[in-house]
Amino acid sequence: MAKAYWICAYRSVRDPEALAAYGKLAGPALHKFGGRMIVRGMPAQVYDGGISERTVVVEFDSVEQAIAAHDSPAYQEALRVLGEANDRDLRIVEAIE
Repeated sequence: MAKAYWICAYRSVRDPEALAAYGKLAGPALHKFGGRMIVRGMPAQVYDGGISERTVVVEFDSVEQAIAAHDSPAYQEALRVLGEANDRDLRIVEAIE
């Protein structure tokens, strides 16, 4: 079974306090499904028309675990707390074996 990566790029953050409150709930919710935070922050450098925006990468043992984490009641509560505090792009991508 291939690992999966949850890749999230934050285009804008309008409410840093709401983002912090979301983080306190989201981290434990993702860990329950085996999520391991491997990237969080601003890029050191961007190339090829890239955008310098906050990026988060979470590793899971499978696509199924990543989707289950997102759809879990605990993570949905974190999203409720986040509300409209930001604009972001979240995708789940299966790793190459």
